[in-house]
Amino acid sequence: MGLMSEGLTQVLIPVAALVGIGFALFQWFLVSKVRVSSESGLDNGYKDRLIEEDEPEEGIDADEAVAKCADIQNAISEGATSFLFTEYKYLGIFTVVFGFIIFLFLGSVNGFSTQSEPCTYNKGNICKPALANAFFSTIAFLLGALTSVLSGFLGMKIATYANARTTLEARKGVGKAFITAFRSGAVMGFLLAANGLLVLYVSINVFKLYYGDDWEGLYESITGYGLGGSSMALFGRVGGGIYTKAADVGADLVGKVERNIPEDDPRNPAVIADNVGDNVGDIAGMGSDLFGSYAESSCAALFVASISSIGISHDYSAMSYPLIISSMGIVVCLITTLFATDIFEIKDVTEIEPTLKRQLLISTILMTAGIAIVSFSALPSEFTLYDFGIEKVVKNWYLFFCVSIGLWAGLVIGYTTEYYTSNAYSPVQDVADSCRTGAATNVIFGLALGYKSVIIPIFAIAIAIYVSFSLAAMYGIAVAALGMLSTIATGLAIDAYGPISDNAGGIAEMAGMSHKIRERTDALDAAGNTTAAIGKGFAIGSAALVSLALFGAFVSRAGIKVVDVLTPKVFIGLIVGAMLPYWFSAMTMKSVGSAALKMVEEVRRQFNNIPGLMEGTAKPDYATCVKISTDASLKEMIPPGALVMLTPLIAGTLFGVETLAGVLAGSLVSGVQVAISASNTGGAWDNAKKYIEAGATEHARMLGPKGSDAHKAAVIGDTIGDPLKDTSGPSLNILIKLMAVESLVFAPFFAAHGGLLFKLL
Repeated sequence: MGLMSEGLTQVLIPVAALVGIGFALFQWFLVSKVRVSSESGLDNGYKDRLIEEDEPEEGIDADEAVAKCADIQNAISEGATSFLFTEYKYLGIFTVVFGFIIFLFLGSVNGFSTQSEPCTYNKGNICKPALANAFFSTIAFLLGALTSVLSGFLGMKIATYANARTTLEARKGVGKAFITAFRSGAVMGFLLAANGLLVLYVSINVFKLYYGDDWEGLYESITGYGLGGSSMALFGRVGGGIYTKAADVGADLVGKVERNIPEDDPRNPAVIADNVGDNVGDIAGMGSDLFGSYAESSCAALFVASISSIGISHDYSAMSYPLIISSMGIVVCLITTLFATDIFEIKDVTEIEPTLKRQLLISTILMTAGIAIVSFSALPSEFTLYDFGIEKVVKNWYLFFCVSIGLWAGLVIGYTTEYYTSNAYSPVQDVADSCRTGAATNVIFGLALGYKSVIIPIFAIAIAIYVSFSLAAMYGIAVAALGMLSTIATGLAIDAYGPISDNAGGIAEMAGMSHKIRERTDALDAAGNTTAAIGKGFAIGSAALVSLALFGAFVSRAGIKVVDVLTPKVFIGLIVGAMLPYWFSAMTMKSVGSAALKMVEEVRRQFNNIPGLMEGTAKPDYATCVKISTDASLKEMIPPGALVMLTPLIAGTLFGVETLAGVLAGSLVSGVQVAISASNTGGAWDNAKKYIEAGATEHARMLGPKGSDAHKAAVIGDTIGDPLKDTSGPSLNILIKLMAVESLVFAPFFAAHGGLLFKLL
């Protein structure tokens, strides 16, 4: 036994989750203190309180600016809410149908019998019937889906609540604006981490009422939670990604390239849709995505542990090790957040990026200590893991290394991503420099940068896999993935910060604020681009580890002794699996392209047909553009979603578990590469454009002001990179995880009835 008693574990996990939720609400309260309405503001010296700038702003008085900000914020918030509600209506139907499929497939394993049956692993004992697993897996699936949708929706709400507040705070200085944007990101991070943990903890305890001592069945049905989380994330990510990029590409091509008006100019009809898209894709989609990773790595670790000596000897606190690590993570991230908001104050624009990077470093160092405490108090000093039929004795300090190496690999991936996508370093500056000779060289340099940026993350993942597998087999890999995600609250905070400051810049431009303020929001936004890339790096890295752990769990659940690449059954799976990320990317890229085409036509039509639009005397019709994005994304998210959801079902049912194992391995190996290179190429092009626009160095000023030839080449690169970095890249990590977790959930069915084609031959 470890040092922690069962009672203590039962108390600590929910307490940590509630502390996380409380902290998030407190940060929300602090953000809400920034006033956005001008009605209450006519009393005592409201203007003095808000504006501490020496010179008045050109052309508009303070109250009018505040009122404009409030209007724009409402428009963005309404657009995002209505889109998400429409999307969730479709997802609701999907969830019910797919839940029914899970119940049918798993219930049919033993012909819907209600008799208890011998356990799969612990042969001497009697376990609950397959029908119960079918029922509880379906419930877990619905719970996961609900939590995932909730995570995304709450994130979107806080982001649209905070964007105008960030703009208004920027008038007092960059430090104040940074804190508002960062706090709002933290709200999302903590709500997500705490909700994910709480729902999982409650589900396990409720399921236990039925399962009693049958832990094998209990944790097998809990894997449905991860499946629910990730399937919602897939549609949220793809749908949101198509929405945001259709608007972004349309707005950029007509506005910046053809009409020579600035990025978020209120005359541009697609500008509201563009800002709505940031919240729908980068916030709601990202939230669901990281929640999915988190849920799956927890489920994979719990499932693998339940069939080891921990599960058989019913050591509750050791079994809950993955949950205790997540609880520790919430506490660590809470301390880390205070460093950014209360301990160090940002005085200058140059301090923004270092502060965000420091967040990653501080949380990683503190978490390493946290993991040590948890590993030595929750785990017995040694226990047995079953490694494909062989028993492996594992000591508790082995697991400390497994979790830590996942955690530090995450940091390495984060920092590498930052090096390749931030315009403070030479890779992006080289890309910017190549814009001198036009768009073609920019594209060539950008693609090369993306491919090159894959090298270090892959080595980091490879080392993490080798070390954790050698120490603790598949369980080691599952907890390494959990280690990478243990600081999810901080990771999400710096990630959500990006779209919030992007929106703040858009609002500043649309409300006609002074140049000085726009410069501040641009600086916040450029740092946000990099942190968003870091967040995507984390999501991809953790997806690789998670899906490998799920793959291991699937292989042992499906009863495959060894996956032999040389057998034709496996090899065909491998080569087809490796093709899937390309097929998937083709679908999502084309969807963005065709939606953007409609958007460009609509924006051009408005510029040509609405008299006085360019002069600023007439208002554009924003609603039509929002509708184009909404319709396109809802229609276009179905084929890529179907590809991912149906592949494991078809492969497993028709070709059997061995071919499916090949498909999973192939998609994992190729998906990670495509995802990292796509995300980083897009991020680098975006920041190369920002580098030229900001004109902070001699080199950047030489490349031109906005509107120069080099700048136009950079805008073209940025536009190509948009679907890469925000649609296909980030959705690929969900493809990898989702196919693995789906195969695991359906493994009992595939093992019993799969491989129909080979049986007929």
